Amino acid sequence: MSIRFDNKVAVVTGAATGIGAATSRKFVELGAGVALLDCNASQVEKTAAEVGGAARGYVCDVRKSDDVERAVASAARDFGGIDVLVSNAGIQRYGKVENTSEQTWGEVLDTNLKGYFLATKFAIPHIIARGGGAIVAVGSVQSVAALGNAAAYVTSKHGVLGLTRSLALDYAPQNVRANCVLPASIDTPMLRWAASLDPDPQRVLATCDRMHALGRIGRAEEVANAIAFLASDWASFITGAALLVDGGMLTPAGGMGFLEGGTGTAAQPE
Repeated sequence: MSIRFDNKVAVVTGAATGIGAATSRKFVELGAGVALLDCNASQVEKTAAEVGGAARGYVCDVRKSDDVERAVASAARDFGGIDVLVSNAGIQRYGKVENTSEQTWGEVLDTNLKGYFLATKFAIPHIIARGGGAIVAVGSVQSVAALGNAAAYVTSKHGVLGLTRSLALDYAPQNVRANCVLPASIDTPMLRWAASLDPDPQRVLATCDRMHALGRIGRAEEVANAIAFLASDWASFITGAALLVDGGMLTPAGGMGFLEGGTGTAAQPE
């Protein structure tokens, strides 16, 4: 038996680039109709055309209730319903609490967490109407851990996991499963943007490689595969779960740098 989504419809937010685009492509490959939601009008249309198959782009700012309600209703009408929601829209901003402006805090929380809330709020009645389905949120390793100088982002991603668990409990009776993937460093435009903030972007990317036990950053397609699994019948008894897609980043006590420093197992003679 293979994973298939024939006669199923998936809605993907933040679908124009990165993990969202890769996920949209994966669902089309597996037979689904896919509604790509993104605030970048030109890029979402371009990505929908590149994905091909039964894919359509919808302009939507996930921070705005009217936008999300309209886009989700349009997708449900155009495709005849919704079976899967992938809440992927997200942004990264840096700063400690003392130097994070209220505007930046709101921008991050509204996009990463409120956007997930709104997408679910308007999609879940359609999913229930189809007899149930799946919600998959894109969290982060920073949903269960933290990196410095990212107070708003860490808070938002912890919230994403919390909301996922709440949805899993509240909607299990309606046969709706909710799970969360937790990627580490993934080669996306957002990661490349973050690296570009440093005078030596290649140094940053090389450091990101070393942060993972597998010795490299991940590919968007690898996260898309995990999302498709959680949305599929292969995961029919999985709900409220947080699936690490982190190349082993969180596996070593103290992190990979701890091992590089000659401590732990790295210090033991063979």
